[in-house]
Amino acid sequence: MPTTHAPATDPDRLVPAAEQSAVRTLLRLWPYVRPVRARWAGAAAVAVVASCLSLVFPLVLKWIVDGPVTDHDPGGVWLGAGMLLALGVTEALLFGLRRWLVARPLASVEAAMRGDLFRHLQRLPVAFHDRWASGQLLSRGTTDLMVVRMFLAFPLTFLIVNGVTIVAGFVLLIAQDWGLGLVLLAPALPLMVLCYRFESKYASAARRAQDQVGDLTTVVEESVLGIRIIKGFGRHRSQARAFRDLSRTLRGTELTKARLLAGILGVITLLPEMALGAALVLGSVQVADGKLSAGTLVAFLSTALALRWPIDSIGFLLAMSQEAATATRRFFEVMDEPEESEGVAAAGASVTQDGAGGLRFEAVRFRYPDAPDASEPVLERIDLHVRSGETMALVGATGSGKTTLTALVPRLHELTGGRITLDGRDIGSMEREELRTLVSVAFEEPTLFSASVAENVLMGAVEADAAQLDRALGVAQAGFVKALPDAAGTQVGEQGLSLSGGQRQRLALARAVVGSPRFLVLDDPLSALDVHTEALVEAALREVLAASTALVVAHRPSTVLLADRVALLSGGRITAVGTHQELLRANAEYRHLMSGADLEREDDGPHGPEGKGTR
Repeated sequence: MPTTHAPATDPDRLVPAAEQSAVRTLLRLWPYVRPVRARWAGAAAVAVVASCLSLVFPLVLKWIVDGPVTDHDPGGVWLGAGMLLALGVTEALLFGLRRWLVARPLASVEAAMRGDLFRHLQRLPVAFHDRWASGQLLSRGTTDLMVVRMFLAFPLTFLIVNGVTIVAGFVLLIAQDWGLGLVLLAPALPLMVLCYRFESKYASAARRAQDQVGDLTTVVEESVLGIRIIKGFGRHRSQARAFRDLSRTLRGTELTKARLLAGILGVITLLPEMALGAALVLGSVQVADGKLSAGTLVAFLSTALALRWPIDSIGFLLAMSQEAATATRRFFEVMDEPEESEGVAAAGASVTQDGAGGLRFEAVRFRYPDAPDASEPVLERIDLHVRSGETMALVGATGSGKTTLTALVPRLHELTGGRITLDGRDIGSMEREELRTLVSVAFEEPTLFSASVAENVLMGAVEADAAQLDRALGVAQAGFVKALPDAAGTQVGEQGLSLSGGQRQRLALARAVVGSPRFLVLDDPLSALDVHTEALVEAALREVLAASTALVVAHRPSTVLLADRVALLSGGRITAVGTHQELLRANAEYRHLMSGADLEREDDGPHGPEGKGTR
């Protein structure tokens, strides 16, 4: 289990946050906001009205001070108090209405974005998932989208609300006394300059923090999934140290954000307070000189105090806006990745000439997308024909590219050159859904999901009935299913770790054969079985293979004997094709492989799906 973790994304692909426009980035959310724009705009309008009501309080206070208080009219004072109470209740109700208006629509926006992200991830090529850490994708689908929803619900609304309130408030201040109003306006220019500088620095820190959250999520996920390895090799301390180091890095970044936010909040609070103090002194002098009424001064100061929250909140709202812009960029970094190209459904089904049907590789060439340009292709000019109804065993040394070759048939990777045909049809011209209905695959590493046994097996053919399920389990010699607590309805748990390796492999084989597919691609399907179970599975599998065109990666002679012919893959090329006996007589490399000298299980090379290399 590694204790260091590579960055989740290629830094050369990302535009630095400081060079991107936050406004332009956030505008990309419009397609998601458009369906709820009426309720969101209504909520914003309600919030504007509620916020502007706070500016009516000073006018009522002015009337009370210059009227009933000056005239010694208790009835007028009680009337004024009633008006203030009514304004306060109305303001509270309007803010409650705003919350009610936006809660459901913005939750639907978040759900829509999360659904689109998940659907897009399912359609991205395997090479993308080889390159991106799963924790980074998980954090984009959870934490980042929550940040976006919170931005739409609060900061975006109150940037508008507070902007309108500040403009309206300063209009009232200037109208009450333009001299004092200009004193309060004096900090505006330096505040704008400071906010601009704050935005660029905070955006960079926010991006680092959100990427580090993704890295931390990756460590947690890997540690949970690999808990048996960690415990088995006593690596819990090193994993805890890796987690602690990443946590400290994230803590440092969050403290940097906190310092930036504290600094801007301090300045935003200090400068207006100094201006307010100056206005208070000047206003008091004018009242003493009889140039300004006490009621006007009270109203002026009350208006200025009513603007404290809209002004003080600027730093907080800008910080949340930058985090939302960063989260939006991270979301669209994934959404902008091109999906798997779809073939055009081609007419012209099977070719009927003798020998033209089945599975054919014609001058197939393949290099992993992120392999160095100067590196040799993993596969070079592969020419191979698996005749219709024939089973072909694929044999080769570790790292020769067998698994890569089998992955090309269902288009898990796109060819670099050449073509592959199924019964005469180029797979590149077929829609993926049709192709993957025709081709069924069992991978070397069996993957099960947190679902029942039946649900896992029937992923291979969702329309299959109970009889087909029982038949597939029988072929895979998965009789152990009947002994499970709920038989085929038993939940197998995450990754199927409640089952043994052999049991998982048998269920993966059952998933491959359940739909009686036209073409079968099996990557060393019996490697985890004991010799007795292997013999039983082979006997049952012969009947299935007889009805399919099959390509089977084999490491052991017993598996090779299932095949009609054998192809030897060496150095990325098919170097020999023949029956098992023919190759034993005529090919020294094949004799060496079948002798047991090189029968270890195949590992990923430096550029395979785990490391993007040959296999």
